Amino acid sequence: QVQLVESGGGLVQAGDSLRLSCGASGRTLSDYIMAWFRQPPGKEREFVARISRSPQTTNYADSVKGRFTISRDNAKNTMYLQMNSLKAEDTAVYFCAADRSPFALFRADTYDYWGQGTQVTVSS
Repeated sequence: QVQLVESGGGLVQAGDSLRLSCGASGRTLSDYIMAWFRQPPGKEREFVARISRSPQTTNYADSVKGRFTISRDNAKNTMYLQMNSLKAEDTAVYFCAADRSPFALFRADTYDYWGQGTQVTVSS
């Protein structure tokens, strides 16, 4: 099994940037499809971004496309989410997720492994 730990969340102002990290232990990250999800206050968990194994193709939710960038450094066993031009509506708990199946796509229930989440709050 792989264990995931997110870091990098915090309180920022609209227009600022943050970089989230997801560190993995227990297994080699390169074996997994990786993704970021978020859960805004009072709402369902939603897809943010996904990165495949090799070649590292990426997918994004329309709401973050052009502002967020997902990446992975397999040598460091870490995945990142660079978030630029943050908006108040980006406020949420952000979770990283992993799965070995290539069918792990945009639904949370297709991922087996989850981190504990990190809070991102964007003030307007």
